[in-house]
Amino acid sequence: MKITVFGSASPRPETPAYDEALRLGLLLGQAGHTVLTGGYMGTMEAVSRGAAQAGAKVIGVTCTEIEQWRPIQANPWVNEEWRMPTLAERLDQLITQCDAALALSGGAGTLAEIALMWNRLIIGSLPPRPLILIGPAWHAVFDALYTHQNGSLGEREKQWIRFADTVDQAAALLA
Repeated sequence: MKITVFGSASPRPETPAYDEALRLGLLLGQAGHTVLTGGYMGTMEAVSRGAAQAGAKVIGVTCTEIEQWRPIQANPWVNEEWRMPTLAERLDQLITQCDAALALSGGAGTLAEIALMWNRLIIGSLPPRPLILIGPAWHAVFDALYTHQNGSLGEREKQWIRFADTVDQAAALLA
């Protein structure tokens, strides 16, 4: 399968978040999956690195708008770069070209990726596919969202998101 992984650009090598993402990449690569990431640094780099070390194909979906904002290039473990002009086109590729998506810890960008994919699953503009959020923080965020939205989110909306406490559990959910 082609698996998109969303996550933060912040983690650096030899930090727990980077090591977790590296392990996820290894697990996905060992399972024979092609991995898609945003292609840059942080968890995107770590997942790409782990998948490449396991012999998997690694696709980095990069974009001109990000590189105009922050001078950066695709990480060295990307072996195929899909360069998009805009962030919106980049997100569309990450969401539509995967068979499943996983989300590691992240900030506003990761939340936007999750929300866009989730909404597209809800309205049926994407064929059904797994959207798995990794770590207790995402579970807490979505529990709060479900609790405090005064009934705006029902079981119909909730059915599209799955939670995994660890990267090992997330990889097992794909099997």
